[in-house]
Amino acid sequence: MARLSGVDLPNNKKLEIAITHIYGIGSKVAKDIIAKASLDPLMKASELDADQVNTLRQIIEKEYTVEGDLRREISLNIKRLVDLNSYRGVRHRRGLPARGQRTKTNARTRKGPRKTVAGKKKA
Repeated sequence: MARLSGVDLPNNKKLEIAITHIYGIGSKVAKDIIAKASLDPLMKASELDADQVNTLRQIIEKEYTVEGDLRREISLNIKRLVDLNSYRGVRHRRGLPARGQRTKTNARTRKGPRKTVAGKKKA
């Protein structure tokens, strides 16, 4: 089982898909990495030998921010916005959408489940 950036790549998947299991690497970047390493994107991750794994590891470490470093960078960026008291920081602090989406309806992912408020009865 190949291990890159602290993540075990799934053996039964094609290399192109297996690399995307690393946080911060999507399908486009995975294709670029495989092209730079001059590997076959259709080969299984279990078919990699030690030299190929080292080549992939060097490319990823040298050119991309992934896993823990990327998570830390993102959390520090959000913390900076919150500390500045910017509009986006306030939205992050309150757990509301930060990019201008409507909240009267929708936004359930950020706001969580509905909290029903008892309405008035007609007399």
